[in-house]
Amino acid sequence: MNDLAEHATCTRSIRVRGLVQGVGFRPTVWRLAHDHGVSGDVRNDGDGVLIHARATSNVLDRFVASLRANRPPLARIDDIEQRPFDGNITHDGFHIAQSDATQVSTGIVPDAATCPDCLRELMDPADRRFRYPFTNCTHCGPRLSIVRGIPYDRASTSMAGFALCEDCRREYQDPADRRFHAQPNACGKCGPQVALLDQNGKRIESDDAIKRSAALLAAGGIVAIKGLGGIHLACDAGNAASVALLRQRKQRDRKPLALMARDLEQIRDYCRVDAAEAAALTGPAAPIVVLDARQADLLPGAIAPGQRRWGFMLPYSPLHHLLMAELGRPIVLTSGNLSDEPQCIDNAEALDRLKGIADAFLLHDRPIENRIDDSVVRRMGDRIQILRRGRGYAPGHIPLPPGFADHPPLLALGGELKNTFCLLKDGHAILSQHMGDLEDARTYADYRHNIALYRTLFDHAPSALAVDQHPEYLSSKLGHRWAAEQRLPVLEVQHHHAHIAACLADNAVGLNDGPVIGI
Repeated sequence: MNDLAEHATCTRSIRVRGLVQGVGFRPTVWRLAHDHGVSGDVRNDGDGVLIHARATSNVLDRFVASLRANRPPLARIDDIEQRPFDGNITHDGFHIAQSDATQVSTGIVPDAATCPDCLRELMDPADRRFRYPFTNCTHCGPRLSIVRGIPYDRASTSMAGFALCEDCRREYQDPADRRFHAQPNACGKCGPQVALLDQNGKRIESDDAIKRSAALLAAGGIVAIKGLGGIHLACDAGNAASVALLRQRKQRDRKPLALMARDLEQIRDYCRVDAAEAAALTGPAAPIVVLDARQADLLPGAIAPGQRRWGFMLPYSPLHHLLMAELGRPIVLTSGNLSDEPQCIDNAEALDRLKGIADAFLLHDRPIENRIDDSVVRRMGDRIQILRRGRGYAPGHIPLPPGFADHPPLLALGGELKNTFCLLKDGHAILSQHMGDLEDARTYADYRHNIALYRTLFDHAPSALAVDQHPEYLSSKLGHRWAAEQRLPVLEVQHHHAHIAACLADNAVGLNDGPVIGI
């Protein structure tokens, strides 16, 4: 009887929750369904991804197992729930159904480093995207840095001004293509372009702006480079005079400078790298990883005065890959700002505020909607710990321990220095990127912009606001003022309590697991 049941055709409703929208999950479902001979459809909705599938019971079991094993690189599956489906599947084959935009909660994922497939295309002279510095697909490229609102489609991003050419549109509409519904999809015919400018904003004529930029760096120059979430200042990391000049112009006396290397092997020429650190460097987040130096004199002492460690990252966009391929040693790649100011993101702003620092500007015409600094991590014990959450890790979407699933939505507004904020919704903590010191007016404006953005992206209506007890923090003042206007309760939290609560959440201690001692 059981054998007959396993081979009888049945229909299931399969609900997948987690980070499963905007990451190529539906095309993966489509492909796996065809591989297993499953008929039905898949769609996005407000709870994640919903699949209606028809096949024999054992085939459906294998199909669901393959979903877990073959999820797209940027996806995260929190739960798969299956139940019998009483509705009719009236078509043959498997289809991607149109989602209802009014119900979709996209759960924007972080910007992701260039994937191996896009990197191969970038370096292949026979490929139509050869040396195109904005190559991307559903497995990589900009996300949070370009989004303006929901639903997450091209019209709601800074790619809205770039109409897809015929070839890119064909990819975008083909479920079998890894660029199916990749919102930043583009090529050299229809997408953003780079330009190299001098200090006065005049174009520096060159056959290849990126190669010319590399030559300027190799000659000791300082170049401002527009990345995914902000504009950086770069110089040759092995040139002591260039490093000293960058520090002088940027007014940054001793704080360590970040470095970018061509590849992992080049980093190993300068630092010890274990397996966990290598995995962090080469993963989709591609953060700055703080590493032990092999010996202190391999690079100028001005890079990290008094330190035994350097912060290295790898190229995380096609533009960076192309630049680093032209250089024989690492570069300094530090945020494009004066000391204590937020990083520049706009071309005109960079030409104005960085004019006295950079000798040239390698810019592009894709607007950065949201400022996102590079993330910083380091290995502590046997784990990689985030020291600064930014590109690659923001938004952080962290499942909370037992006890939070039915908790009403909250918004925690964070502290005064190195500010981040947090949304609590549906048993998850949604963490913002690092923004910095709120006493800087431009940082405070960025903070308020990001709160409004996250509330829109995650359809978040807080039932209460949590603020630090310190009465003079600007974040706390904003929370009290906002609560009075919206008639919301305010939860004042002593910040050492917040540290301990964060440790409990990090270690999956449930809300009702009993008292703890925090040291």
